[in-house]
Amino acid sequence: MFSGIVEEAARVVALRREGDNLHISLACSFADGLSIDQSVSHNGVCLTVVELPGDGTYTVTAIRETLDRSNLGLLRVGDLVNVERSMRIDGRLDGHIVQGHVDQTAVCTGVREADGSWYYDFRYQVPRDLARRGYFTVGKGSVTVNGVSLTVCNPESSPLADDRESLEGKFQVAIIPYTHDHTNFHTIKAGTVVNLEFDILGKYLARLASL
Repeated sequence: MFSGIVEEAARVVALRREGDNLHISLACSFADGLSIDQSVSHNGVCLTVVELPGDGTYTVTAIRETLDRSNLGLLRVGDLVNVERSMRIDGRLDGHIVQGHVDQTAVCTGVREADGSWYYDFRYQVPRDLARRGYFTVGKGSVTVNGVSLTVCNPESSPLADDRESLEGKFQVAIIPYTHDHTNFHTIKAGTVVNLEFDILGKYLARLASL
């Protein structure tokens, strides 16, 4: 379980394919304090630490299902990945409840600076049956983008003309300077693929409403 409050942006130092799996090695300030089997969020994806060489790096493994649902398969050596260790049960919940189970990806359609803050626009597609189960964004609701807990602005949704069973969702988020500078949001531009996790509370409410 995570809060969506990213600790830092770790740098990818190595990528290794093994069958359908991708082993990702990263460097970050808390790497040597991790332990094998510990869970860490990577761009919002919960992955397990499998190697600790003791040189300020660690390795996690992403399986095919994870690569299909997230942007981790697009990583290159040198890329920045938002990382967060699991939430402490005795601490304050500063973001929102994040499971680390990415639902799908979205595409950035625009970035605009506004006197020190930034506005990011995103677009995603979701089958209508999943939308009925809470896989969508609502105004002032929570959404996790690349592991960052954010508040939704200006959400829209409409059926796709060529597929009435799919919806196109759009939303905007506002980013403060600290988040912009200390996560990989400063590398996101139009066309960048990001990970989305929709609010788990919204999914439960949608499920209850359908009973």
